[in-house]
Amino acid sequence: MGRRNLRAGNMRRRAGDPMREFDALPPPLRAWLREAALPWSPKSALRIWQKACREGDTEEALRRLTAVEAGTLARDGVGAER
Repeated sequence: MGRRNLRAGNMRRRAGDPMREFDALPPPLRAWLREAALPWSPKSALRIWQKACREGDTEEALRRLTAVEAGTLARDGVGAER
């Protein structure tokens, strides 16, 4: 019997089309994601964006995303320069 990659069967497939989801994001959020230090999913970035926009404006939403990213990088021990 040949060796198989046993982990391959456990991989999850993404639902939907990540590129289409990215293209549907608001332009300021897409621009922020292009410069982001972390590989954000469109879904998670949009969730933070929408909540921040309800509580403020576009600039506040961008500041919130930057703060979340900086917190994640700090927790992982990586310096964030934005």
